[in-house]
Amino acid sequence: MALEVGPPAHGGFCVARHEGRVVFVRHALPGERVLARVTEDRGGSYCRADAVEILAASPDRVEQPCPHARPGRCGGCDWQHATPDAQRRIKRQVVLEQFARIAHVEAGTLLGAVEALPGGMLGWRTRMQFAVDGQGRPGLHKSRSTEVEVLDACPLTLPGLDAAVLGRSWPGFAAIEVAVGDDGRPAVLGHRPAPPGRDRRRRRAPHRVEQLAGPARLDHRLEGHRLAGSAAGFWQVHPHALATFAAAVLDGLRPRPGETVLELFAGAGAMTVALADAVGPSGRVLGLEGSSVAVADARTNLADIPWAEVRAATVDAASVAKCRVAPDLVVLDPPRTGAGRAITEAMMGLAPRAIGYVACDPAALARDVRAALDGGWRLASLRAFDAFPMTAHVECVAVLMPPGAP
Repeated sequence: MALEVGPPAHGGFCVARHEGRVVFVRHALPGERVLARVTEDRGGSYCRADAVEILAASPDRVEQPCPHARPGRCGGCDWQHATPDAQRRIKRQVVLEQFARIAHVEAGTLLGAVEALPGGMLGWRTRMQFAVDGQGRPGLHKSRSTEVEVLDACPLTLPGLDAAVLGRSWPGFAAIEVAVGDDGRPAVLGHRPAPPGRDRRRRRAPHRVEQLAGPARLDHRLEGHRLAGSAAGFWQVHPHALATFAAAVLDGLRPRPGETVLELFAGAGAMTVALADAVGPSGRVLGLEGSSVAVADARTNLADIPWAEVRAATVDAASVAKCRVAPDLVVLDPPRTGAGRAITEAMMGLAPRAIGYVACDPAALARDVRAALDGGWRLASLRAFDAFPMTAHVECVAVLMPPGAP
């Protein structure tokens, strides 16, 4: 079907209409005319499609650098066919649309241009998980599919990192993960399929992860600190992301020497270190983290900073309310699902002078901002970063202020 392509949508699509139905189109750009092939018909009011022929191209269109980034093939990238500037404009539009639709906030006066990180559009990923097909061949899933696009190279990884995994056979594994620290030594992790069945919440059991090669801990640097994390643990995948987000949080909150900071979803303590430097020995930083592996890493990373600690705790409204601190500031970097209304209300109940929120999903952030606005708080600042070039993902840093705050 022929489509006139409209604005971008969350998730790497553009919006078009055909015979009264909404069509979410991949591999297109706003303003283009395309021939599209339906890939998923949900019935009712919308379907999904791939642009398979460009009838009238946008001036922002470029040739994709990866031969796998084509309709019906690899789903790892969303915007390889757009210039870097166009990708960032699209991401800004998506953030603003999410805030308008979910938070009911027109954030255009707060949000400037999406900010690029150093290093360019390719060769930035320090961690990549490759799916493995039934023949043991590694690759990436096709868009919205369990089918694997077998790869011989991935241009998003740091140069040479993908060579530790691709071009080899991995029978018996569901996925193979490769990650690297600042010393350049890759760690390779194998994900064995979980036993069949679900737990009491009807969730599938997670993969069993095995260390196959390389160091068990990866070294990182942040503003004069040498940090380390488990090779199987979470760390920002862009090499400049941590320093960028930490600087944005500090710039937005302006921590003062002697202040107390509560940090939620503290991970291995990387942001904790930056916050501890800001408040100094007369201050205090208390982090809460649910992963026992991350807590162990954090204790090592904070060993020489006695005024900072990360405690093992499920981060929920109850643990926030019972943390037994009166924080001047709250900082959180939750998983993609966000914090949720209950945690947001619990944070506000501690009466900090500000909350700094690092978010990898603008929709979840907008939902939690709405909860804060309902509690009388205001959105004081909003920044967005292109920490995942070529993909639809965008990182945001928001600052929330209580009623009466200047």
